[in-house]
Amino acid sequence: MRIYVEAHMRFGELFKIDPEEAIDNVDRAFEMKLEAFHTLYDVSRRFFSYFDHGDTVLIIAVRNAIHHRDHPLFRSLQRRLHLDEGGVERWLGASLLVASHLTLHGAPIRMSHHVRLDDLDARLDPSRASPYLDTSLGGIKAADRFTLVNTHLRLPVIRKFRSEHRYSEDQTYLDLMPIFVSAVSKVFKAMKAADINFNGFDAQAYLAPFTSEFEIDLGSLNFEQLRVRGWGPLDLIPTLIS
Repeated sequence: MRIYVEAHMRFGELFKIDPEEAIDNVDRAFEMKLEAFHTLYDVSRRFFSYFDHGDTVLIIAVRNAIHHRDHPLFRSLQRRLHLDEGGVERWLGASLLVASHLTLHGAPIRMSHHVRLDDLDARLDPSRASPYLDTSLGGIKAADRFTLVNTHLRLPVIRKFRSEHRYSEDQTYLDLMPIFVSAVSKVFKAMKAADINFNGFDAQAYLAPFTSEFEIDLGSLNFEQLRVRGWGPLDLIPTLIS
């Protein structure tokens, strides 16, 4: 988690010099977070029922998808805008819809990692008949897993909003960071309740925030419109949509 924070802090300045390296650093650091969460799952699943919660199920599913890389899904927003074929020029003037879950205490999560909502659907929704559907996760049937994620994270609300405001599927994104924070918080609280020791400086530094400070409201969503006005991460201007 600390490495991801550091990559985020350096992103703006590095982007001016080497956009590809800046984006790669953040994307790889996020993958490290996913891998660390999967390691957490391996050592703590007897203390916490990971497959009973939409946030923990989704984070594991995205980790597995990115880990195996047998599909073109889950390319980050910055990567799609700046490094995919055509670059940012193909998106100039476009408006993107970004959905994120709110915190209970009102303060926003300062970092983000956006993936396309239709990538999640292609990976998890059996009704899509996608060639990239993941059919094996924790012994849960694909349809039941999708219903769990869909319901707990209120994804139908995003699809409805997308339709009402006429955004296309390839221009609608979900912020995974609040979902990751929610998932880690649930697991840390379960481990703390089981009297598991959190050893080391980093472990102690993150124990309090994830067990007593962060609280994500998975029932509440925030929508922003990002207008692509030119080259550079600062040209993505968020506008709250009423």
